[in-house]
Amino acid sequence: MRGRARVAAAALALTLVAVLAACSGGRGRPGGPHTAALWQPRPGLTWQWQLNGRVDPSVDVAVYDIDGFENSASDVARLHRDGRKVICYINVGAWEDFRPDRHSFPQSLMGRPNGWNGERWLDIRKVSVLRPLMEHRFDMCRDKGFDAVEPDLVEGYGNKTGFPLTAADQLRYNRMIAEIAHERGLAVGLKNDLPQIPQLLGHFDFAVNEECAQYDECRRLEPFVKAGKAVFHVEYSEPPEKFCPQARSLRLSSMVKKPELDTWRKPC
Repeated sequence: MRGRARVAAAALALTLVAVLAACSGGRGRPGGPHTAALWQPRPGLTWQWQLNGRVDPSVDVAVYDIDGFENSASDVARLHRDGRKVICYINVGAWEDFRPDRHSFPQSLMGRPNGWNGERWLDIRKVSVLRPLMEHRFDMCRDKGFDAVEPDLVEGYGNKTGFPLTAADQLRYNRMIAEIAHERGLAVGLKNDLPQIPQLLGHFDFAVNEECAQYDECRRLEPFVKAGKAVFHVEYSEPPEKFCPQARSLRLSSMVKKPELDTWRKPC
């Protein structure tokens, strides 16, 4: 097309985009064309975090966070029928020798063991190799009907991974992970990585934190709450009477869990 016909076509395309954005309530958030439909968990939601085995759907909470590989589309659908939102746990920072896609990861990506059986840190600098692997995993979460993802181990730069990872490497990788989730219409949570909250707050829709009370770090999560984004928080050894008053004042979604993350929970 040339001349006026091309201008007219471009104008029509822009009008259609504007109409579609208005109909979907577009929010102008970074991360791809599907961000308008993203679930946005708000502060104070009740939740269950069960990563050990197939989900037990009997806990009366608003949100379930469960293993993406070990649970099926029917498990997710069952939780949806009960009115729950469902988060897909996926490890994005370490290779796991017990996952069905374990042979897809080249040896060059693998670093030191990270302390969990069968896991080794990944070289997150190799984003061109890791991106399609993570896209495939997030495709699985989307196809099973999950509402969001919890990408784990996104702070390798602060650990002995076997690679000279920097904070800048981690920021680039974490932003990529958020982008992959948003492109699939999935909300995404920032797992721990407290030092980089200021740089990543705009890219993530909620936070998942372990033991901020034990290490006197819970106030570092306030930017999420102030932005209207939920903070899903657990402690393993702190008694509820010690941390729950602060957790409630900060509007965190807090509970005590066993480290094996089975069905047991004691919420604030």
